[in-house]
Amino acid sequence: MTTIDTNPVQSSKGWNIGLWVVQALLAAMFLMAGATKLMSGSAELVAMGMGWAENAPLLLIKFIGLGEVAGALGLILPAATRIMPQLTKLAAVGLCVVMVLAAGVHIFRGEFEVVPVNAVLFALAALVVWGRANKAPIAPRG
Repeated sequence: MTTIDTNPVQSSKGWNIGLWVVQALLAAMFLMAGATKLMSGSAELVAMGMGWAENAPLLLIKFIGLGEVAGALGLILPAATRIMPQLTKLAAVGLCVVMVLAAGVHIFRGEFEVVPVNAVLFALAALVVWGRANKAPIAPRG
């Protein structure tokens, strides 16, 4: 007697572990970056090497910081608690958007040396979106 698998997406333990590692690293990075933007003024950020902050309104800097912190929490909390785990993919999509916009700003300002960092972070966030949708989805509680 054969059993028919009704779940078209097969979860892999290796993929699950790998995605958790990527999620944790991304969350740590974006939590630190976001908290720095939330707790520092424009001049302090410029002194830390964030030249773009000298021309940006302080409210925009705080908004970006809040978005990064929210994205970091969204990478971990919904998946870890299994309460609305689909929000983890949405958080990763949001961080992809942040990285595309950040790369655009850096290109516009001629800061091409920073763009590879944006590209790597974009790729890792996109991997989380793809991996949690296709390789190791997290089922909601229930």
